[in-house]
Amino acid sequence: MIQKEINTYFKHPQALVESNSIGEDTRVWAFAHILPGAKIGKDCNICDHVFIENEVVIGDRVTIKCGVQLWDRITVEDDVFIGPNVTFCNDVFPRSKQYPEQYLPTLIRRGASIGANATILPGITIESHAMIGAGAVVTKNVPCNAIVVGNPAKIIGYVNVNKEKSEKFNHGYENRLLDLPGNAKIIDLPPIVEDLRGVLAFVEFQKDLPFIPQRYFAIFDVPSHQVRGEHAHKTLHELLICIKGSCSVVLDDGVKSIEIQLDSPTKGLHIPPLVWGIQYKYSQDAILIVLASDSYKPEDYIRDYDEFKNLVKSIKFH
Repeated sequence: MIQKEINTYFKHPQALVESNSIGEDTRVWAFAHILPGAKIGKDCNICDHVFIENEVVIGDRVTIKCGVQLWDRITVEDDVFIGPNVTFCNDVFPRSKQYPEQYLPTLIRRGASIGANATILPGITIESHAMIGAGAVVTKNVPCNAIVVGNPAKIIGYVNVNKEKSEKFNHGYENRLLDLPGNAKIIDLPPIVEDLRGVLAFVEFQKDLPFIPQRYFAIFDVPSHQVRGEHAHKTLHELLICIKGSCSVVLDDGVKSIEIQLDSPTKGLHIPPLVWGIQYKYSQDAILIVLASDSYKPEDYIRDYDEFKNLVKSIKFH
């Protein structure tokens, strides 16, 4: 951080800047007020009528539009966009002249965007490159790349998904196997047998599957707005079969991403290692079966998206 008296940032004559930690090329516009303890990075744009308290840290190349207040214990990482009149909270039960021992921290990870008039409740983490819709009320942590809207905010999609390829895939595009990230594949399973006694679906492990399963689990009764998965594996293979209802799966290999719908017990989705997988948009009756190539090993999971991308990148370079 650069001391303000060096004058390597722009301050409008009507702005009040008490902090000595303002990065070079940052612009602070009229009627903004920055308290002494705040730390602002390089090349930021702090627009009119922005208020920034003492225990606030802002990274580089951050845009904060008009009418935003950033309270104590809010951290904003690099390349974040905060739209006009976004409201942040840091106290769960605010009362006049009553102060908590410590305010709840709020973290906005790098590259995230928050639309106009959104409200961010205390203690929330908005992960990298997430997109918060205008007017959304964010009550829970937001995953990386997620698009959330509404009150309370719910995930409706992901920013890095190739929508054109997703549409082609879900409408039976012939070359769909070539388009899936990370060599993931749709596996054709034996047809179901249906008669007056009901429906029978079956799989022969040696004949029908790309690996011999060592573990099985089922996911069902998932509220439609909830999200599952959000991880990759280092060595584990998985086969996903939606035996009833439907759900959507986002596949991401760190470069490209696609969303596909599983809605038949005759289709299995093979997810190999080092592919980030997310399941959401569950129908009310959805039952998702997952076959895994190994027993449960917590150390095989990659749950941080940035860690996943760095690992994939390092493997490609070697």
